[in-house]
Amino acid sequence: MTTDEGTLTRLAGLAQTGDKQAYAALLGTARLWLQRYYRRRTTPCQLDDLVQETLLAVHRKLASYEPTRPFTPWLAAIARYRYVDHLRAIYRRAEDELGADHVDSHSDEPAITARISLERLFEALPDAQQRAIELVKIEGLSISEASLTTGQSESLVKVNIHRGLKRLSAMIERG
Repeated sequence: MTTDEGTLTRLAGLAQTGDKQAYAALLGTARLWLQRYYRRRTTPCQLDDLVQETLLAVHRKLASYEPTRPFTPWLAAIARYRYVDHLRAIYRRAEDELGADHVDSHSDEPAITARISLERLFEALPDAQQRAIELVKIEGLSISEASLTTGQSESLVKVNIHRGLKRLSAMIERG
């Protein structure tokens, strides 16, 4: 059942005045639209819950709908906000589960692993690029401080950083 925008707008206006049939038709059409909208964005097991949450939001906000404006963009905005809230809830749950499973949260293992990986990548760089990146990007020195430390001009330090990071990026993309 495809309903044009004018019909949806009229149904929403009538639903605001208490017309139960218009309200039922509006929610039925909105349900179909929301199912199509969310089907591409979420898993089938979450689809019905997300559609129901959005329909409840439409019900709560229907009084604020302006009947002179198109209904579908208004519905789409509510659907988008519900979807963002849904994603936030999923990420919060994932963080909570990670926190419960991760007993030793102060472990140095990730930092050590990252440092070993970085050193392996650095082996493929010329010494000047490696040293410039390490001083500026890892140790936090300014360009002028790195220039004094390495004996390179500030321009050369910048060039070495740029070329080194570009080469690292290419190696990571290939790997």
